[in-house]
Amino acid sequence: MSDNTPSFPVDLSNCDREPIHLLGQIQGFGFLIAASMDWLVQHVSANVADYLGRAPDDLLGEPLSGILPRASLHAIRGRLQVLAPNDGSERIFGLDLLGNGRLFDVAIHISGNSIVIEAEPASEDRAVNPGTLVKSMIGRIQRCETLDQIYNESVRQLRAVTGFDRAMLYRFADSGSGNVVAESVGRGFEPFLGLNYPASDIPRQARTLYIRNQIRIIADVDAETVPVVPAINPEGEPLDLSLSLLRAVSPIHIEYLKNMGVSASFSISIVIDGKLWGLFALHNYSARHVPMEIRSTTELFGQVVSLVIEGRLAKELRQAEEIARDLHDKVVGRLISTTPSIDELFDFAHDFRELIPCDGFAIWADGTARTVGTCPFPDDFPALARFLNRAAASKVYASDELAAVYPKANDFADRAAGLIAIPISRTPRDYLMFFRKEIVQSVTWAGNPEKKDAVYGPNGPRLTPRKSFEAWQETVRGKSRSWGPSELKAAEALRVSILEVLLRFNEENERQRTLATQRQELLIAELNHRVRNILSLMRALVVQSRAGARSVEDFSAIIGGRIQALARAHDQITDDSYSAQSLRSIVQTEVEAYIGHKASRVALNGPEVMVDAKAFSTLALVFHEMVTNSAKYGALSDSLGSVSVDWAVDANDCCEIRWQERDGPPVAPPTRRGFGSTIIERSIPHDLGGKVEIDYRLAGLKARFTLPPTVFHITAEAAQADASNLSNPMEPARVSNGNSSLNGLTALVVEDNMIISLDAEQLLLDNGLSKVFSAMSVADAKEILEAESVDVALLDVNLGNETSFSLIGPLNSKGVPYVFVTGYGEKLDLPDEADARVEAIKKPFAPDQVLAAVSRAAARRENRA
Repeated sequence: MSDNTPSFPVDLSNCDREPIHLLGQIQGFGFLIAASMDWLVQHVSANVADYLGRAPDDLLGEPLSGILPRASLHAIRGRLQVLAPNDGSERIFGLDLLGNGRLFDVAIHISGNSIVIEAEPASEDRAVNPGTLVKSMIGRIQRCETLDQIYNESVRQLRAVTGFDRAMLYRFADSGSGNVVAESVGRGFEPFLGLNYPASDIPRQARTLYIRNQIRIIADVDAETVPVVPAINPEGEPLDLSLSLLRAVSPIHIEYLKNMGVSASFSISIVIDGKLWGLFALHNYSARHVPMEIRSTTELFGQVVSLVIEGRLAKELRQAEEIARDLHDKVVGRLISTTPSIDELFDFAHDFRELIPCDGFAIWADGTARTVGTCPFPDDFPALARFLNRAAASKVYASDELAAVYPKANDFADRAAGLIAIPISRTPRDYLMFFRKEIVQSVTWAGNPEKKDAVYGPNGPRLTPRKSFEAWQETVRGKSRSWGPSELKAAEALRVSILEVLLRFNEENERQRTLATQRQELLIAELNHRVRNILSLMRALVVQSRAGARSVEDFSAIIGGRIQALARAHDQITDDSYSAQSLRSIVQTEVEAYIGHKASRVALNGPEVMVDAKAFSTLALVFHEMVTNSAKYGALSDSLGSVSVDWAVDANDCCEIRWQERDGPPVAPPTRRGFGSTIIERSIPHDLGGKVEIDYRLAGLKARFTLPPTVFHITAEAAQADASNLSNPMEPARVSNGNSSLNGLTALVVEDNMIISLDAEQLLLDNGLSKVFSAMSVADAKEILEAESVDVALLDVNLGNETSFSLIGPLNSKGVPYVFVTGYGEKLDLPDEADARVEAIKKPFAPDQVLAAVSRAAARRENRA
């Protein structure tokens, strides 16, 4: 055996195992510095001396503050503040990184426990405004009517913006192979449009990186790479460069590009639903570098195109599903109306074939096949059924190449190459089967995908990337037209529906009877309990209502009305299977039942509050009494009065209900307290743990009912309701929050970064402050201090071309304590007039740091007072 013979099996998985994110190299058009979380240098690229004038060994272990100017560190810390974990990189364009007037484009990301800073010289040609450019590009995309137009317009614009020789849109199939669906190419170059590429051309780990890091530049395949030093950290681990913009390229991929004659490439990922749907692949046949600012612009363009494509695909799928759903409803409607047995399902063969288009349909039941259309022969079904029995019992089985997983299907490949099998029972397994014929097709590949030599290549023993990319045609047999997503969903929906229809004909029947018996016993016990409670309540109503009646007819009307209120509450419970009911419907039911002709004079206003079933009877009785009293003695007793019922959730998470009568006859407190008044005043506190207040005002009765959180819940609409609308003149509203030291205070936030300012503002408001004023400059802050009362201030030290130190005097004169936020690192030199106890928080800061510092500052103000 020669020395060049591999000692292990060489297959496509060799490429899949290559650690391309741990190569320890970067491309040479920029440099890299990796620092620890306390800003000490851990790694640098070997070419760092070309930019900083200091050798790598002189920088390792040194604080970054001794290498980069304070202004640069401030800018970097500010970007880290808005960087989410594992969320790509933040970028700064045209930064005077070294403080010598030379501008750099900088990318910052987090890799494990390291802060990675990558920089490359900024382009001197900055005439193009990236925002205007991407807006123009997106506008052209939005004018496209079809997906093909979107594909073609996207590659045309990318090639124009980047200047590459070729721009392609490469769409992935479920198998991992890809197809060039759109292309823009310069004259004299061979077109790749329509060519297919095997899944092995892009290994699995590369696909993962394409999702995490959605742009990738290879400026020059012949350029020397630059190592990251040291290669490993003290724990023996290399620096993970997954999110790096400068990351070097796998030698295998370089070999692949050279075999294609490509000298530079640039890719933009199209990610849909978290998966790599496709790739914009740009090739140039000489070295070409695209500035970071333009790369970032095209990245944004790619993300927008991803959303547009996703929306169009979703629309197409939705339309197909709507058609399938209509057909499904029609078929299931017929099934339900006849409730067929398994044998009788064959009568619906035409409906099933309309729902899932196919060339042949069969029902396999009790060891016998009944077929219509083009299907396998009867002798083929027993073995096919045994094959399907090995699949999951509760899933639809689908394949457009049955012979690939079931070799015996080659015997009937000309009749049935594709199959959808829907299991409709468990023991024995019965199936609905849908078949599609073989479609012989020609696939054009970019070179023979199988023609790879298992030899020692330039990069070790593996399958060497093929050298030929000329169009190569392959005739594909044994496959049918693929089953689409809408057809697979229709099959699953049909499976569920048929199982429901056939429930009484399969083994679920006995289990269901047992469950039904158990449910019946529980219902009888529950019914026993409720009947006893209702009889006890009825007896109490009869006894207590007797005292307020002047005659038998009066007694009958009083007791009848109260029993009807209970009946209506019971109807609401049973109509919704003992589920929560809206407060609005409870009140409205009583209004319409008792004073239907006057219902328009009762106004109901409030968010969607859902009352638990256990409170129905109590609230129904209370509002029955309120309505009847108003109709007898109050605003609804004549033709002029009106009633408003308003509710909202207050600051204590209780539901307050306000009853207000207006324009009725004069109101006087009752001279005697009957059972109706007792129901109104005591039911809610006694039964529900709430509160009741009744005010017999001359101008109209006012009542307030408070329901505790345990008997209701609120929808999103109710949660957003303004509790201040229920301010109680008898009792001041209370505010509850988790940081009592900040309750009701006002604050001033001075920060020139809008995102950080908004975050700080929301953080303070969420923790009890009543108002937060925001300023982006010293002038804005001084105007706010002159016009508003401020209790505490949060100041960013660096505000671009000025500092916030000039606010110390105005704040001291008004006795307002303050906290500084800085990106300058450990030490902050404050002016002499600054309060000796003032605190400075470093960026990036945590929310609890800010809250603690602001609370301590507010405490100093209170102590002075």
